[in-house]
Amino acid sequence: MGKVATLFKVYVDQGKEASVGKEIRDKLKPSSMQMEDVAFGIKILKVMFIHEDTEGSTGFEEKLRAVGGVTEVEVAEESLL
Repeated sequence: MGKVATLFKVYVDQGKEASVGKEIRDKLKPSSMQMEDVAFGIKILKVMFIHEDTEGSTGFEEKLRAVGGVTEVEVAEESLL
């Protein structure tokens, strides 16, 4: 099987972006993460995980939802590497 890159859009309570980002970095060890301005001061975190094709992305989504301050998680992109 191959590797898969899954990019999540993580919506966070306003003003908690930095602390949530730190917790995600420390606990989940994503491949990459960046903060993006969406509109009117709303910011989201774009979090990417690279994993084996057999793992699936559901586990990562559940772990992201469990982080305090996260309000919504959606899969933005998923592709084979």
